[in-house]
Amino acid sequence: MKTLFIGGIKSGKSKLAEEYILKSTTLLPVYLATSEAIDKQMQEKIDRHQLQRSERFLTIEEPLNIIQVIAPVPTPILLECVSMWINNMLHYGFKSEDIYEQIEKIMDLDKEIVFVQNDVSSTLVSTNRLAREFTDINGVVSQMIASGCKEVYHTVAGIAIKIK
Repeated sequence: MKTLFIGGIKSGKSKLAEEYILKSTTLLPVYLATSEAIDKQMQEKIDRHQLQRSERFLTIEEPLNIIQVIAPVPTPILLECVSMWINNMLHYGFKSEDIYEQIEKIMDLDKEIVFVQNDVSSTLVSTNRLAREFTDINGVVSQMIASGCKEVYHTVAGIAIKIK
């Protein structure tokens, strides 16, 4: 089964997704972390997330090739965060088609995956071309994931609201 937790930044989606996947399995789930420590602030955020999940997950860090990590894993997977992965892909010069192709392959897998993604659709249209491209791709990817998920939760203020 596939599940999506989507919400704004600092909405509590990561913590709620972690709690959700831990309740759904007796196995040690994989935590697929996509963020890179590009500066001190990101390193601090990564450190907080590592402390939050402690030893309850087997952590694999992969900023780009998530399909290669996910495909062979036999246990449930928490993919945190789809939006950071999209950011990484664009930063390293990948095109929207590359991103959509990986998502299609992941959605075709018969695996238990909990996705965490930022909802950036309720913002102003940016004057920055790359920001607009990111927002557009993130929106398309969220639709692709949500359409293939059995459950979708929108998170606000640490509360998960089931929308599908």
